[in-house]
Amino acid sequence: MPTKKLSTIAILGAGNIGTALAEGLVRSQRFAADGITLTRRRRHLLEAMERKGFRITADNRTAAAEADIIIITVEPGQLNGLLDEIAPILKPKRHLLISLVTGVPIERIAARIGTKIPVVRAMPNIAVTVGESMTCIAALEGHDPALAATARIFEAVGRVQILREEEMTAATALCACGVAFFLRAVRAASQGGIEIGIHADEALTLAAQTAKGAAALLLAMGTHPEHEIDKVATPRGCTIAGLNRMEHEGFSSALIQGITVSAEKAAQLYPFRSGHEGT
Repeated sequence: MPTKKLSTIAILGAGNIGTALAEGLVRSQRFAADGITLTRRRRHLLEAMERKGFRITADNRTAAAEADIIIITVEPGQLNGLLDEIAPILKPKRHLLISLVTGVPIERIAARIGTKIPVVRAMPNIAVTVGESMTCIAALEGHDPALAATARIFEAVGRVQILREEEMTAATALCACGVAFFLRAVRAASQGGIEIGIHADEALTLAAQTAKGAAALLLAMGTHPEHEIDKVATPRGCTIAGLNRMEHEGFSSALIQGITVSAEKAAQLYPFRSGHEGT
């Protein structure tokens, strides 16, 4: 199990989240671009990453064989085929397999590759690029070294929380999908700013920094959001008036429902089939 040598990483199926992760790892200065291989069927889509120093290829099997850490970032429907492709070259004493694939239990992956390769599920979000992801990870009992190695990788690009595997689909909705929900809230706040007279560019900066400050406050203080809200929502003031109108319009309910629907969808993305179906 590689614990110190993390310089050979293969990110298979490097789309948006895979390339964002690669860039975030290098930005952290803990990893070198030339030690990270990115794969994609349409290799030309990775040429910009190659110019940044990353190794690129369309050959998943070779990339996996040459790496210590294999991070899978393909769509759920592509997973079975990829696992069948790389299974013959996996070595239990060398490789660690990290799956970022939504909704796929570890036992399904382990059964597919047919070896004792340690497998960890991880769910980061797109903020890996700037080192601010909330990444949730899980592993089967007895794979603590693999879990620890995975945590060290993702700590380079944000915060890490170890969960029970049955919580990972919910974490996908709250953290991976959730970053888009908060981005939409920032956009809406900036649009409100424009409507009341602030220039568009200035409104977006003001809204984004305010959102960042609110999140930083909760993380630093460890308090409940309502505790901090009470400090600024004075009686008959403008803050409570705005909050109450948002609640009347369904703000909290809409956000809760969005997270719930995303979790339901995430649980249905992987084709739970036997044999070679769904590849």
